Parts: sequence; C-alpha cells; structure tokens
Amino acid sequence: MSKRITITLLAATALLTSVTTLATELVYEPINPSFGGNPLNGSFLLSKANSQNAHSAPLSERSYDERLQESLERAYINRIVREITDIAFGEQEYDEDGNPIDSIFNQDSIFVSGDFQVELITSNPDSIIVNITNLLTGEVTVVEIPRFG
Repeated sequence: MSKRITITLLAATALLTSVTTLATELVYEPINPSFGGNPLNGSFLLSKANSQNAHSAPLSERSYDERLQESLERAYINRIVREITDIAFGEQEYDEDGNPIDSIFNQDSIFVSGDFQVELITSNPDSIIVNITNLLTGEVTVVEIPRFG
C-alpha cells in the first residue's frame, strides 16, 4: 500500500507542478486605442459603431436660388469685415468729408441677412460701431471697433 500512496503522491505532485507552470500573470490591456489599446483597433471600432448607429442627419436639399443667396450674403459679409478692418487700421483712403473713398461705407448702413440685422455706424470719428440685432428675439449685440489710423 505504501507503493500505491507513493505513486499517488508522485502523480499529484506532477499534476500540481504542471498546473502551476502553465499559469501566468493576468494583465489587462484595453481594446480602445484612446485608452492605450492597439492603434490598429481604431478602424474596426469605428466601423462597429457606425454600423450600430441608427441616427442619420436630415437631408436638406437647398435650391439653386437659396445657395446663390447664401453665397452672395457670405461675399457681402466678407467685404464688410475687410472694409471695417481697413477703416479701423487706417488703411482706407478718405475724401474731404471724412468718408471712405470707394467703399460701401460712404454713410451709415443697414444690412439684413436671414434673422439678423447688421447696422454699421461709421460716422463716429473714434470708432466703428456694429449693431447686430436678432430679429426673432430682439437681442442686440454691440461691437465697437476703435480706429487706429
């Protein structure tokens, strides 16, 4: 019987030794590259998220005249900003009355764009005042730009 116990103990010891040698330390590695995971997982995770996304942006088909109007308003606003900058920094030429030459600001002017009204007051010799009024809410924003020239 002692042989049987010895063989059993040897078998148990061999079994325990093989189990402990196969065990390794468990280390957490994130999947998301934003949190330190493999950067190659990024495109996979994005495609999975897009496939699960049930939301879609509403399609807004604008007509040609709406796009033309937006383009004209954008061009006019760019010109306003460019001329305000020229006037404010003294790069604009003036006539004998103090009005800018070859400018859209030969007098105070009002521009309406969508839900906003922009009033430009250039008659003040020290600054340019821009009043922006939200026509829906009545909220008024006043921007005062000092003249440096």
